Amino acid sequence: MGMPVLIYGKSGSGKSRSMKFFGEEEILLINIEGKELPFRNSFKYRCRTDSTDTIIEQIKKMPCKTAVIDDAGYLMTHHFMNNHRQKKGNSSFDMYDDIADKMYFLVQRIKTEVPEDRIVYIVLHEDTNDMGDTKIRTIGRLIDNKVCLEGMVTICIRCMSDNGKHFFRTQTDGFDITKTPEGMFDDNEIDNNLKFVDDTIRQFYGWKEG
Repeated sequence: MGMPVLIYGKSGSGKSRSMKFFGEEEILLINIEGKELPFRNSFKYRCRTDSTDTIIEQIKKMPCKTAVIDDAGYLMTHHFMNNHRQKKGNSSFDMYDDIADKMYFLVQRIKTEVPEDRIVYIVLHEDTNDMGDTKIRTIGRLIDNKVCLEGMVTICIRCMSDNGKHFFRTQTDGFDITKTPEGMFDDNEIDNNLKFVDDTIRQFYGWKEG
């Protein structure tokens, strides 16, 4: 089965930047928002879509072993903005159900339909509440209370920046949802390099490099 990995952080923390270390044929970039990349490198395999069906089909037939769904949170945002004014009464609950379905089945289908040793990075924004707890930014209580996306994956890495330096956090600070398997990474903070993360995951599980 395929492996979904969550990458989350604030806007500008270096989530998209972390892809710059991949070669041009090493990943499939699925660009939900169609934004330009924040670096000069380009990728041969790329598409722009907010259809989960299209995303899964593209991943299943990609010639490489790694995919990145950049700005995946806009799968929820686009559905909300396209429908919230038309939904009244019980129909509004249906809309939030649809949003939860979209994210839940995206992760589930990666795990059940994508070939083994394919890694799919799902890149999302974060939210911090008044208590200082940080989680993935979502829309609607159903996806938070019933789905819990981070509970569906083994690896959830937080992207951060400090004084212009970008880095990944691999273990929770007690206030966020970051997690990686014991012994996968030597340090709680590592370089902002998704290629290094990808190689490390593959080595840990004994898979060939992408």
